[in-house]
Amino acid sequence: MPATAARSAGRFTPVNKESTASLITRQLREGIMDGSLPAGSQLSEARLSAAFGVSRGPLREAMQRLVQEGLLRAEPNRGLFVKELDAEEIRDLYVARTAVESAAALKIVRDAATETTPRAVALLRETCTAMRRAATAGDLSALSDADFDFHEELVTASGSARLRRMHETLMVETRMCLTALEGTYYDPEDQVDEHRRIADAIADGDEAAVLRAIDDHMHQALERLIRGGEADTRG
Repeated sequence: MPATAARSAGRFTPVNKESTASLITRQLREGIMDGSLPAGSQLSEARLSAAFGVSRGPLREAMQRLVQEGLLRAEPNRGLFVKELDAEEIRDLYVARTAVESAAALKIVRDAATETTPRAVALLRETCTAMRRAATAGDLSALSDADFDFHEELVTASGSARLRRMHETLMVETRMCLTALEGTYYDPEDQVDEHRRIADAIADGDEAAVLRAIDDHMHQALERLIRGGEADTRG
């Protein structure tokens, strides 16, 4: 090891695989995603510190991470609140999702010389089958879970750690939207067909068709969310 590297390494000390702040961050993120920490709700340091059984130091570190991810917002002299997404922010969310998932899908297609593409297609089609079963049974919760699985498998299959990190936060925000508007926007059969077209385009290796299929799906999903939000407001 070069002398400079050896000196630098000597400054570090062993750490646990996952810090307390990371564990709290993950649980808070899951709470935001599943709606147990609803959009607009204020986070109480005292209550959360007691609930987690930790001091306020790691809790504050965890909450600041979520501020950086855009899941919490800070209000001067008031505290931290779970982010609320308006129609414009939801549109921006889907612009970002379209970019990330399109990049992931193209990477899969361009890796056709390896086993990446057929393995990804098999997983995506298997998830489409799960979506079809849920849609036929009218199980919207299972349909939503399979829908999320599809998109996570798509980005994971690209092999890009950076795309996956970006996508993780985007999907938490998406889940926030779907939880808030649960049951107001689904058209199950259309949902399944949109995902199937993405898988088929990847299988065919048709880059233009892949981009069209993803763009169409994101546009339709966005319109369902916006219409659902308007209906929920009127109701």
